[in-house]
Amino acid sequence: MRSSLIRRACAASLVLAAAVAPAVAAQSDSAPALPAAAPPAAAPSAGAYARLLGEKIVPRGLSFENTTVGGLSGIDRNPCTGEYVLISDDRSYLQPARFYTAAIEVDGAGVHSVDFTSTHPFLQPDGSVYPPASTNDGKAVDPEEIRVDPRTCRYWWAQEGDRPTSATAPVIQPSIQFASPAGAYLGQLRLPPNYVITLDDRGLRRNKAVEAITFGSGDRVLTSAVEGPLLQDGPEPDLEHGALVRVTQQSRAGDVLAQYAYPVEKIFAASDPTSPWPPDTGVPSILAFPDDPDRYLVLERSWVAGSDYKIRLYDATTRGATDVQRVDSLTGRRVVPMRKKLVADFDDLDLSTVDNTEGMTWGPVLRGGERTVVLVSDDNFADDAVTQIVALGIRVR
Repeated sequence: MRSSLIRRACAASLVLAAAVAPAVAAQSDSAPALPAAAPPAAAPSAGAYARLLGEKIVPRGLSFENTTVGGLSGIDRNPCTGEYVLISDDRSYLQPARFYTAAIEVDGAGVHSVDFTSTHPFLQPDGSVYPPASTNDGKAVDPEEIRVDPRTCRYWWAQEGDRPTSATAPVIQPSIQFASPAGAYLGQLRLPPNYVITLDDRGLRRNKAVEAITFGSGDRVLTSAVEGPLLQDGPEPDLEHGALVRVTQQSRAGDVLAQYAYPVEKIFAASDPTSPWPPDTGVPSILAFPDDPDRYLVLERSWVAGSDYKIRLYDATTRGATDVQRVDSLTGRRVVPMRKKLVADFDDLDLSTVDNTEGMTWGPVLRGGERTVVLVSDDNFADDAVTQIVALGIRVR
C-alpha cells in the first residue's frame, strides 16, 4: 500500500540500499452523514463490542532463520495446528517473498508470548523464489494477505501486483494464489474482471489493489476487498468526503457471487504542509463472522503526515446492499452501500503505540463466548515503526 512505500522511502537503506465526492457515499455510525443517493443498507442488528486484552512488540529487526522479521501485513490462525501464519510484504528486497508461522499465546489476560516457529518463501510455478521488484521482469509480487483454507489447511495468499509509473516498467497483475504449508505453488483463483490493472484511467489504482481476503459461509465463499476505489469509481478519500471500495464474494472455483460497495471514511486530519507525502487511507483486512455469511469485521487504516496513523475496526454487513458486480462505475450511480458500525478506534484502546496495523484474524474463544481477534502491524522495516501484536476481545451484541 502507499503508506508502505512512503515509510520504505524513509528507510531506503534498510530495504534496498533498497474531489468530487462519490454520488453514493454512505452513512457510518462514527462520522457525520454524507448525502446518499439511495437509502443505506440495514445496519448490523446489534453490533459488536471490543476491549483490549493486551499487546506484544516483536523486537525490531529480529533475525529468524536467516531472514528479517518485518513487513507483517497479514495474519491467520491455522485450525489444524493452532499456530498462526503471518505474511511479509517484503517484495524480495531483503529476502525472497515469504511467510512465517508463530506460536502466539493469547487469552483473556493478554498476549503472553510470540515465538516464531518456521519461515518459507513463496515459490513460483517452476519452483523458484520470486525475484525482487527491481528486476523489472514482470514476475515480482507484493504479498499482502494470507488465509488458511478451512478444508485443507493449505494457504491462500493475496498480492496486489503493480501499476507501473513509467512506460518501461511492466504491469504486474494482482492475484490470489494457493500454496502448500512449505510455500509450493498450487494454483490461483480467477479474479473478477474489474480486479485488473490497466494502462488507461480504469481499474485498480497503484498500491490500492487486492489487499484483503477472508473465508466466509463456513468454507464455501472467499470474500476479497480492494484497498481503495477503482479509478472509475471516483476519487480517493479527502478531508471532506469518503470513498467506495469494492468487496467481492466468490465461490472457491472463482465464480463471482456478488460484489458490494463499502464506504471508507474521509481523511481524519489535515496533512503537515511541509510534507511531500499525501494522506493515505484504505482497507487492508477483512474478516468474516463465523456464523453470519453477510457480516464482516473491516479494518480501516489511515496515515496522515504530522498526525501518523488512525486505525479503526468496523462491524459491516452486505445485507440490503446493492450487488454492483455489473455496475461499471459507481460514480453517479444510485446504489446502496454496505452499512457499518464502529467497533474500536485504536486511539481509545490505551495501546503503547498506534502503528500501521494491516492484518487480523479470529483467535481462540474465551470463557463466556467472547471471541478474540489478533491483529498485527506492518513495520515496513523502518527504524521508527514497530511490529505490534494486539489482541482484542470481541462480544457480538
